[in-house]
Amino acid sequence: MDSYLHYAHAELNSWLFKMKRPPSLGSRLTSGVQRKINQIIPDKVHRVITSAIENMVKAVITGSSWIVPKASSQLSLKEREMKVRTRIKWYRNSASAEGAITGAGGILMGFADFPAFLAIKMKMLFDIAALYGYDTKNYQERLFLLFVFQLSFSSQKRRNELIGRIEDWDSYRAQLPKTFDEFDWRTFQLDYRDYIDLAKLAQLIPIIGAPVGAIANYKLSEQLGTTAMNCYRLRMMESKD
Repeated sequence: MDSYLHYAHAELNSWLFKMKRPPSLGSRLTSGVQRKINQIIPDKVHRVITSAIENMVKAVITGSSWIVPKASSQLSLKEREMKVRTRIKWYRNSASAEGAITGAGGILMGFADFPAFLAIKMKMLFDIAALYGYDTKNYQERLFLLFVFQLSFSSQKRRNELIGRIEDWDSYRAQLPKTFDEFDWRTFQLDYRDYIDLAKLAQLIPIIGAPVGAIANYKLSEQLGTTAMNCYRLRMMESKD
């Protein structure tokens, strides 16, 4: 095993440990509070939010106009990941700038951040998948991106559930919904909303919204990039075993 592959294995194992560790007391308390809040919210409101997020994500993930980078099949893992890290850095900085601009506008501009930031994150996932050599025109590969997204933006308890699907993807893919309409969008939007609510709430406040938006988008993009890298490492390394 070359030195970089050894490094990637070590980093992957460290990340897996974090994904599988039990929820902390703070995480359980936060999840409990958010669950109670979600129970108070009328089901009609949940349906409206679910439909809005579903339509936004589907519009992005089913779009046929994405131009993704090409990566030669002859690239080593190190060369491939150098390109991936460069893409993550570019999207991270773009998301940070977008968060600062919308955050500076207070509540109204803050609402515009949601679809814009969502599109940036999804486009980054498409680029990362392509650089690892996966065809994002494939329906199952696009579903994989949704699971990567969920894994990155969910509670520790949900991560404990989702990581098993990623680890055993070749077997789990047989259970995938046949269409995007059959995907569990309600759980998807609850995971995502509950996770980013606290991180993004202060972005709606004038004056402090700009720096909060910049920092939140920067960190959330970096986190998604790290999650995607390790998910694809897991698939690539397992396929070689």
